Amino acid sequence: MSKSKAKTAFVCAECGANHNKWQGACSECGAWNTLSEFVVEPASAGKGAARNSGYAGATDSARIMALREVSQVAEVRVSTGIGELDRVLGGGLVEGSVVLVGGDPGIGKSTLLLQALASMGGRLPALYVTGEESLAQVAGRAMRLGLPLDGLDALAETSVEKILALSSKAKPRLIVADSIQTLWSEQLTAAPGSVSQVRESAARLVRYAKETGTSVFLVGHVTKEGGIAGPRVLEHMVDAVLYFEGESGSRFRVLRAFKNRFGAVNELGVFAMSDKGLREVPNPSAIFLSGATGPTPGSAVMVTREGTRPLLVEVQALVDHSPLSNPRRVTLGLEQNRLAMLLAVLHRHGGVGVFDQDVFVNVVGGIRVQETAADLPVLLAVLSSLRDRPLAEKTVAFGEVGLSGEIRPVPNGEERLREAATHGFKRALVPKANAPKSGRVGEMQVIGVERLSEALTASEG
Repeated sequence: MSKSKAKTAFVCAECGANHNKWQGACSECGAWNTLSEFVVEPASAGKGAARNSGYAGATDSARIMALREVSQVAEVRVSTGIGELDRVLGGGLVEGSVVLVGGDPGIGKSTLLLQALASMGGRLPALYVTGEESLAQVAGRAMRLGLPLDGLDALAETSVEKILALSSKAKPRLIVADSIQTLWSEQLTAAPGSVSQVRESAARLVRYAKETGTSVFLVGHVTKEGGIAGPRVLEHMVDAVLYFEGESGSRFRVLRAFKNRFGAVNELGVFAMSDKGLREVPNPSAIFLSGATGPTPGSAVMVTREGTRPLLVEVQALVDHSPLSNPRRVTLGLEQNRLAMLLAVLHRHGGVGVFDQDVFVNVVGGIRVQETAADLPVLLAVLSSLRDRPLAEKTVAFGEVGLSGEIRPVPNGEERLREAATHGFKRALVPKANAPKSGRVGEMQVIGVERLSEALTASEG
């Protein structure tokens, strides 16, 4: 029986739109030189081969069902043995889930997943697939980390077809593919790492995971802009997208969930790199606070919230006379446009102008704060630096500042206050709606404010 010719399309790496032929610019999003050839229907030897190849959509057993008929079975989660990784995943690894882990080279992606496999080796059959290193290198790293080699199976292969064939025989319950950019499919003629190869390889692994209930970790390279290399649709195909971040020269690493179908988005896990691999940091608030022995001008401590976890973070500000006609506004870990808006509110409703000053704001520890609870501590740090007068010792603050100078409440205020009290803070400046009626949380005094002018006055007391 003669083979039918494979049907192909040209797919845009930016928006995922399909085109019948190659063209310089994508007609959907307008991006240039983003079209790559992609097999829509692989070459088959006869009827039903598309389904047997794993690419067809419907099967003989497919049928329409009413949602009320679907059994409400709770998701079965398996602990990875690493508490911070379990937290980011939403409580553990879900059967049949596909997780994409991205990060800069050398940040610790392979180390973290190898440690997770070693921890789960005795409880869950696992397979580590490497396309970048030899098996000797993988075994050498495991020995350097002091990991038990018993129960650790590895495979050095880049062909997706061979990986799936061997996995079907070995039947692991967890697969780590390091990395997705090195894998390739025999159905395509493009080189490994190309848009079409990355998309097809990921699609086959996702399909295998859903059909067999096998959990899969995909390691992804990042571009110089910080995004996952390959087609944008790759992030839509998987169940969770985790980014591994860390400042150069720092031993601390942050694992953040940007997408999670089984847990909270923006959940945070903190690790410290050591000679024995990545070590969990059970109290991350401690590492984000300054080691200064006393109050410092330009410093304020806030309680931010990452996922389900409140974190104490130090915000530093430096205000200095500007020789420029257009003073600089520089932020690290905060949105620059929001700083400009807050400085305008400070001038209009606080009576403090910094229009002739350079203002630099930094969040200590490399954390990026995206919520509005940072508004009040940022302004308190700016005012402290401008007047060269530190805030009262053991003071914490949080709250959103509105354009009319009001201090708005933020979610989970009670939980934030408990976290601050646990770390020994004695005084808190918060929105009045977040303050308890008793005015205290444990030994900590809580001062509720409604206007920015009240907060500036209370900060001096």
